[in-house]
Amino acid sequence: MPYGLEAMRTARALSLDLDDTLLDGAGLEQSIRQVCASIASAYPTLDANELKRANGAAWMEYWQSAGDDWVLGRIDSATFSQEGWRQTLLACDCTDPEIVRRASGLHRQYARAAHRLYEDSLDLLDVAAGAGLPIALVTNGASDVQREKLEVLGIEHRFVAIVISGELGAAKPDAPPFEAAVAALGCDRRDVWHVGDNLATDVAGSLRAGLTSVWVNRVGQRRTTDDPEPCLEVDSLSQLTGLLLAMDA
Repeated sequence: MPYGLEAMRTARALSLDLDDTLLDGAGLEQSIRQVCASIASAYPTLDANELKRANGAAWMEYWQSAGDDWVLGRIDSATFSQEGWRQTLLACDCTDPEIVRRASGLHRQYARAAHRLYEDSLDLLDVAAGAGLPIALVTNGASDVQREKLEVLGIEHRFVAIVISGELGAAKPDAPPFEAAVAALGCDRRDVWHVGDNLATDVAGSLRAGLTSVWVNRVGQRRTTDDPEPCLEVDSLSQLTGLLLAMDA
């Protein structure tokens, strides 16, 4: 029996996270490698491996100062991306604004092509629809980027509500995104299963908002004593789909 199942309320609706829950983010790392290789190929003074290392460091530092502004819609994605690549290239002694613009444009192009659902995502959506469970999407990110992902994946129509932090001006783990989802789903919040991969934003946030929290732990992460305890832990959406089918039987 999956961890926590014995104490669960029956699901009447689902609230789903997008990134690393439905959307497999593995391709995004490859998209950055493609950008670095393309830029290095066009500008021989730059090295692809050095660019990749600089990009990781630059984004980590930049996210600390500006990540919240992007998530809450206070910085548009084009500006955010260009600044990240400006800092990347600056670390490689390149200050050419044209190269910055090219890197940012390539990143969007390659990232768009890399968007893929996990293999078990559509099965979950299909089973939920077949069981009559309304579904909301609750995701942190800028409006344009998250909307573009949904467009590429072709799943916008699957949700009775799409709650994006950059549109709402509030992000998980704060309560407003979950409250917006519950209002749209139209049922007792305790009967809404929020499904997500992130302990800090999805699990902690949904618990504080009074939802039933389902942690998708695909990578076998171990919780520490400081981590929130989900109502249910599964290792895949396939496992969750099986539980929903059993409940509907």
